[in-house]
Amino acid sequence: MSEATHARPTITSVLVANRGEIARRVFRTARELGLSTVAVYSDADAGAPHVAEADAAVRLPGSAPADTYLRVDLVIGAALRAGADAVHPGYGFLSENADFVRAVAEAGLTWIGPPPQAVASMGSKIESKRLMAAAGVPVLAEADPAKLTEADLPVLVKASAGGGGRGMRVVRSLAELPGELAAARVEAASAFGDPTVFCEPYLETGRHVEVQVLADTHGTVWAVGERECSIQRRHQKVVEEAPSPLVERLPQLREALFEASRKAAAAIGYVGAGTVEFLADESGRFYFLEMNTRLQVEHPVTECTTGLDLVRWQLRIAEGARLPEAPPARDGHAIEVRLYAEDPAAGWQPQSGAVERFQVPGVAAEFANPPGYGLRLDSGVVDGSAVGIHYDPMLAKLIAWGPTRADAAGMLAGALARTRLHGLRTNRDLLVRVLRHPAFLAGDTDTAFFERHGLPALAEPLADPDARRLSALAAALADAAHRRNRATVQRGLPSGWRNVPSQPQRARYADADGAVDVEYRLARAGLLAEGFEAVELVDAVADRVVLDVAGVRRSFAVARYGPGGSAVCVDSALGSVALAAVDRFPDPVAGTEPGALLAPMPGTVVRLDAKEGDTVTAGQPLLWLEAMKMQHRIDAPADGVLTALHVGVGRQVEVGAVLGVVSSEPVESIEEQQK
Repeated sequence: MSEATHARPTITSVLVANRGEIARRVFRTARELGLSTVAVYSDADAGAPHVAEADAAVRLPGSAPADTYLRVDLVIGAALRAGADAVHPGYGFLSENADFVRAVAEAGLTWIGPPPQAVASMGSKIESKRLMAAAGVPVLAEADPAKLTEADLPVLVKASAGGGGRGMRVVRSLAELPGELAAARVEAASAFGDPTVFCEPYLETGRHVEVQVLADTHGTVWAVGERECSIQRRHQKVVEEAPSPLVERLPQLREALFEASRKAAAAIGYVGAGTVEFLADESGRFYFLEMNTRLQVEHPVTECTTGLDLVRWQLRIAEGARLPEAPPARDGHAIEVRLYAEDPAAGWQPQSGAVERFQVPGVAAEFANPPGYGLRLDSGVVDGSAVGIHYDPMLAKLIAWGPTRADAAGMLAGALARTRLHGLRTNRDLLVRVLRHPAFLAGDTDTAFFERHGLPALAEPLADPDARRLSALAAALADAAHRRNRATVQRGLPSGWRNVPSQPQRARYADADGAVDVEYRLARAGLLAEGFEAVELVDAVADRVVLDVAGVRRSFAVARYGPGGSAVCVDSALGSVALAAVDRFPDPVAGTEPGALLAPMPGTVVRLDAKEGDTVTAGQPLLWLEAMKMQHRIDAPADGVLTALHVGVGRQVEVGAVLGVVSSEPVESIEEQQK
């Protein structure tokens, strides 16, 4: 493109058409460049950190993505009202919407990204494969759903307009195909505003390798480096790293991937930062999956290993800057993990609620490269942040950059294990187990990692049953110290003090594995605790307990939240344990009806596959909830009859709400009951 045909805008104020950690990430670089920043926010995000950090913020009324962050008119109107002269899309939402790109330009604003024709050509994954094949890039053949046979299975249903695992389904039988196509279309429409889906052959195992490209308006295209993102759940990346362990073993693969990526970028006249994604095998064969015409979630690992600030280059390229002739050399190894509010052991169910505390030790930089090898944190939450049902449940990304892959993995696992993360169930312990797994450390990672190595074992808490009991004892001792501190009389006496020893002090807690009972007395001889004969008390205050366990001194940090401090979080080197104090005198009539279907998360009922009076079998799908842009199936817990159904399509429910009841006892039919 000639100098004369390319406008040279000067950017002074940037609106980020996104939320969470990516908005904060862009703001960080914009501030360093002296630019003013504008945030947009939904009602659900009114108290979010990205809103507080921006120089100006504009409300998008509503909470659902379709009413807020996916509204082209509202986002552009916000930019104009706030005086922004440029729009950065982040990733997700409208970032790969060509109509949005055109609308930004028509409004007289500078688009921080590729031209609309490049976005359009790659925005349709169906069309993009045809373009890449014509450019000489290896592709997987598209499969026509109407012509599939059993011999073609399994296939992968994918959303044409977006990624991130949304609108994606594996189909292993023709009988499943219609239902999975329908579910994928609903998810795709919710996440991207486009219900178009397609099918391609599904490879059970493979390596997800991608190349970061950067192109200017003067014809220079960089293949900056490759990343590997093979460890995934629900076709969404969980662990990402640069360089790729597979490519490190097959060095001839790197240049082949780089050449294919440069061809892909050149074929569509690409400008700015983008990523070309491939599926590779152990022999070095690879196939084009898609091109993301935006910044990637995992861009920090490339930044750490190259020293680049990709957001800075996005802004400079939008102003017409030239790239140097060649990209910088790589230095060291970087690994990123995505911290999600989810329960891996319960089918990756997303969680919602308050992040009471989020504290990562040893972080050297936030939203920027560390000054040397070290930890980087890109987070969308802070202490007290609310995690709702409308958006992706990712809380933060933690990145370790070290001289070797082993150094980075060890640094990252250690930091995660010591992180204080209270208020929600997360995938933190799973990530630590993955980073310490022998197969991961050997670089033996593929898209079936969780299936091959057993998700139940990987999802086990780091704290084993003995650590759980010790943590409960520490909680009981800290709670006693906390009560003493709050006492209005005789504060100096120990809790439960008597002239003559009598009954022990008792406390009961519950966690995900059940109840934990603690009985102890503080005597002249020290701590006397049932089942803890080798444990001595060194010190106990309201927020910290030190115990000597068989000659080994261990420290437990204790925090409490909620009404009366009933939610207790205990952190130690043995693992983090979340406990709930159990009322010693519970309501005898409290409880849930046997066979009740409880909502595992807040969400909206989007589909019903059964009605009252139906005979159902264990595991049969009954209804679907949509939460955080994903659909979650609710199955019958046992064989029986659906005797009650309390919800309909479109109904919003809170976590724990009774959706219906499946009775395993023989019951009269609905018709008989009505006679």
